[in-house]
Amino acid sequence: MNFLIYGATGYTGKLMTERAKELGLSPLLSGRNPEKLKQVAEPLGFDHEAVSLSDKHGLLNMLSKIDLVIHTAGPFSGTAKPMVDACLKTKTHYLDITGEISVFERHKSLNSQAKDAGILIMSGVGFDVVPTDCLAAHMKKRMPDAEQLNISIGGLSKISAGTAKTAIENIAKSFIVRRSGKIIQLKKPLYSKADFGKGEVETVSVSWGDLATAYYSTGIPNISVFFQLTAQTKKIIMMNRLTKWFLSLPPIQKKIKSKIEKKFKGPDKTERETAKAIIFAEAINSKGEKIVSKLITPEGYKLTCITALEIANRVLSGNVHPGYFTPAMLFGTDLITDIDGVELTDII
Repeated sequence: MNFLIYGATGYTGKLMTERAKELGLSPLLSGRNPEKLKQVAEPLGFDHEAVSLSDKHGLLNMLSKIDLVIHTAGPFSGTAKPMVDACLKTKTHYLDITGEISVFERHKSLNSQAKDAGILIMSGVGFDVVPTDCLAAHMKKRMPDAEQLNISIGGLSKISAGTAKTAIENIAKSFIVRRSGKIIQLKKPLYSKADFGKGEVETVSVSWGDLATAYYSTGIPNISVFFQLTAQTKKIIMMNRLTKWFLSLPPIQKKIKSKIEKKFKGPDKTERETAKAIIFAEAINSKGEKIVSKLITPEGYKLTCITALEIANRVLSGNVHPGYFTPAMLFGTDLITDIDGVELTDII
C-alpha cells in the first residue's frame, strides 16, 4: 500500500500510525514539524517527509509519489483545500477525517474535477461520519419514503485538541439543521431526549457533518443531529450573539486555540479501549410513521483509525470509483457493521 498519513504528529495521526504498524502497513508519514515527525516515525520504522501545506511545490512533489493520502491535520477549514487541490493535480486519492460541513460541501462541488482526475475524494472517513452515515443509509433502506431523519449521539469520551479547535471555530455557527434539502441556521437550538444506557437524558441539536453527508447518501430532506447536553454545552448555548461574535474574531481565536493545545489531550488508552459510542437514528415519513435503530461502536478515536485504514485498504485494493462519495455511498452499511465491536439493532 503506497499511502501517506498527513498530520501524523497530531493526536489522531499518532494513533493511526500506531494502528498501521499493528496491521503491518508502511505508510509515509508527513506533517509540518520535522522534529515532531521524526519522533513519531523513527520508533515505528516509517519513512517520513516534513512538508508544510503552504509549500505548494513540496506538497506536489511528495504527493506525486503517493497513491492515496489520509489527511488528519485539522481544523480542515484551513487545511483541506491545499491538500485536496494538490491531490487533484497529482491524481492522488484523498481521504480525510473532517466533520466540518463546509468541507463536505466544497468537496461535493469537486465531483467533476475528481472524476476528470480519476481520483476519489472522500471526507469523513472516521467516527465523523462513517457510523452515522452508514446508519443513515440503513434507515433509508428500512423506510424508503422517509422525509425526516434525526440522529442522536452519546457516549463520546474526551476530545482532542484538533476537535476542540474545530468546535471553537464554529462557535458562531450553532443550531444548524437541514430543512427541505437546504442547510439553515436556527435562531434557537432544538432539544430532544435519548437514553444512552443510563436513563433518559436531554440532547441538543449540533452542527454535525451528517447534515451534509446523510443528505447526499439518502436524499432525506429534513435532517437534525443531536448530542447529549452537557454542562459545558449549556454554557455555550447560553452565550449571546455578541459574545459568540467576539469569540470568533481571529485574534481571540488564536489565543483560545493556544490554550486548547495545552488543555485538550484526548482520551487515554484505557478510555479508548473501554468506551463505547451509542447512536440512535429515527426516520419518519409523511404519514407520521416512525422507525428507530441503534448503533453501538468502539470509542470514537479508536473507530476513526479502524475505519480510515479500512477505507484506504479498500481503495488501494481497487474498490474505488472516481468522484466525490460519502463512506456509505461507496461502501454501504456493511462498512460499519463488519467491524468488530459494532452492534446494529432495529428497535422499532
